[in-house]
Amino acid sequence: MAEYDQQKAGRIMDSKIEILTTVKLAYQPDLYKVVDALNRTLKHDDLMFGLALDPEDQDTAVFTIYRT
Repeated sequence: MAEYDQQKAGRIMDSKIEILTTVKLAYQPDLYKVVDALNRTLKHDDLMFGLALDPEDQDTAVFTIYRT
């Protein structure tokens, strides 16, 4: 079950990378493979994807979509 954090959506960072959306979901060991495939496939469309562990809950992954 995913939880959407729309508060961060649309925020512009100093490096001119725009956060489009952030999704929190249950951590799975192979999630990084999906993020890697998305980054390789969609980098020419000015999209970038990130994955991190939630600092408050190590069982939750934070998936972020950026526009570069």
